[in-house]
Amino acid sequence: MAIISISLNDKILKDIDALKSEQGFAGRSEVIRAAVRSLISQIRDKSKLVGKIDGVLLVMHDDIHSEEATKIRHKYERIIKTHIHNQLENHKCLEIFVVSGDAEKVRALADTFETSKKIGFTKLIVS
Repeated sequence: MAIISISLNDKILKDIDALKSEQGFAGRSEVIRAAVRSLISQIRDKSKLVGKIDGVLLVMHDDIHSEEATKIRHKYERIIKTHIHNQLENHKCLEIFVVSGDAEKVRALADTFETSKKIGFTKLIVS
């Protein structure tokens, strides 16, 4: 098995340690391997989407990054049927997008949010 080195901020490291304890992982490496396997599975499933699809995209970000979310939303407004913005505690925002359109465009919307450094969390759910 290859050994690699990664840099993590203190919050992520604390979260990994908490998961290790709560879920009974043998070590930090096991937590990271499970997370990577999950990410690979999600990306593969998303890449298999074809044709016209309907779904929901959940996005969370810090309030100070609302402008970034708005720019992305406007770029994909043709496939966004409904948008809900909710201010949460601790200066966080939850954006809910009901989407309908070509799978390639829905995937591009989700990927744009996922790869933005200003967005904290995304989850695409399709029917």
